[in-house]
Amino acid sequence: MKIVLIIFLIVVGFFTLYLTALTVLGFLYKAKAKIRKGSRQKGNQKKHCFAVIVPAHNEEEVIAETVSNLMKIDYPKELFQIIVVADNCTDKTFIYALKRGATVLERENKNLLGKGYALKWCFKLLLKNQWRKQGIAKLFDAFLVIDADTTVSGDILEVLNTYLNQGCEAIQCSDLVKPNPGAWSSEITRVGLYLYNYVRPLGRKMLNCSAGLRGNGMCFTTDLLEKIPWRAYSQTEDLEYGLILLLNGFTVTFAPEAKVQAVMPVNPRNAETQRARWEFGRFPLVKKYSFLLLQEMFKQRSFKIFDSLIELITPAFVNLFLFTTLMLFTNLLLIATEVLSTGTILLSWIILVALQIFYVLGGLYLSNADINAYKALCYAPRYAFWKLILYIRVLGKGHTKLWIRTARENAYH
Repeated sequence: MKIVLIIFLIVVGFFTLYLTALTVLGFLYKAKAKIRKGSRQKGNQKKHCFAVIVPAHNEEEVIAETVSNLMKIDYPKELFQIIVVADNCTDKTFIYALKRGATVLERENKNLLGKGYALKWCFKLLLKNQWRKQGIAKLFDAFLVIDADTTVSGDILEVLNTYLNQGCEAIQCSDLVKPNPGAWSSEITRVGLYLYNYVRPLGRKMLNCSAGLRGNGMCFTTDLLEKIPWRAYSQTEDLEYGLILLLNGFTVTFAPEAKVQAVMPVNPRNAETQRARWEFGRFPLVKKYSFLLLQEMFKQRSFKIFDSLIELITPAFVNLFLFTTLMLFTNLLLIATEVLSTGTILLSWIILVALQIFYVLGGLYLSNADINAYKALCYAPRYAFWKLILYIRVLGKGHTKLWIRTARENAYH
């Protein structure tokens, strides 16, 4: 019994200490960034030309507002173009995007479905640099991928341009969630993405490790996509392509200053397909890439690859916290019934719970989260119960390998 408890303690302790370390490193990076604030070069920077790509499958409810927001980006208008990929659409996505000023490319392929295939098709088309049928005549230096339900910070291209001038070839923006106070499903997801999409990459930035890709707010240079063509088609295609880049020697740079905010479903029933895709979609990648990463880690003696391996296999934080809390109370019970005679292991579990609470509260503070984000922590028990029911439902009927679109709830047109 004691040996089993110690093994659990070591495993959970490893992941907890790693998350804690990334949080502390995030604070150090912010302190370092304050000292360097204002040192960004502006006047003599080369201005790159961007294709802002919006993959959209039946997004008529949200595409108009997204395109309108993108058209307002503060960057020379002749140096960026909004390109909506209307992927196997049966609604008015094409019309609404076109009315708001976007260039729209229609893709029809019922056999190859999903965002990954849509991106490959679009990248391949634009890399030819001579495709003029829909008014695309620019020679693009970089591609920025934005989800169809997203608003972006006005300086996003200016920030990305700075990173490109510093030699970065793959960049990930801060992929966050629009606040929606009172909507527990959306708000608790917002908290989770502060931690996963901002705090962790910020800590990794301090270590010069790869931030990984998050799907929304990904930027790639033309040269990079010519060297390493897009070939990620899984349900978590962003995560997969980030691993492919890493294994080919390319690091994804985190750009915390550039922010994108997506809309999360208010109705938890509408969030189920998205959550199942995020969590169950990782398992095939763990199976496919864990050994490759481990092999390359030893071969190259690379801490960057070690870091990405840990990121890949780290459990969802809610699951980790629930297990830690369960083990804490289990140890209390074992000591109370005199099955265990020492409190050393119990003390260790208490410390781990405290560190995990620091990861959450420290992470929110580091993210400059508003008061509603802290209030959303009250939804955590409800969220944990919802996830448990979702796991039971998915495991009972099996998880589909198909990419399923998240239901939209708000119409902006």
